[in-house]
Amino acid sequence: MKIPVVDIGTCSLCMGCVAVCPEVFRENDAGYIEVIELDAYPEETVNEAIKYCPENSISWEDQNSEEA
Repeated sequence: MKIPVVDIGTCSLCMGCVAVCPEVFRENDAGYIEVIELDAYPEETVNEAIKYCPENSISWEDQNSEEA
């Protein structure tokens, strides 16, 4: 399964990903963007967030479904 990941080291907290895809991205209590844990991610909407991220901080990562 592919999951979106955010590189918080390069993220400028512009909140664009949250605006485009609030069902996947949110600001956590520490003030960083995090990915909400879901069974599946809406690829088209996440790709929009990736496209508009000014810092290129969002990417897809392949996660082995066998991991617990």
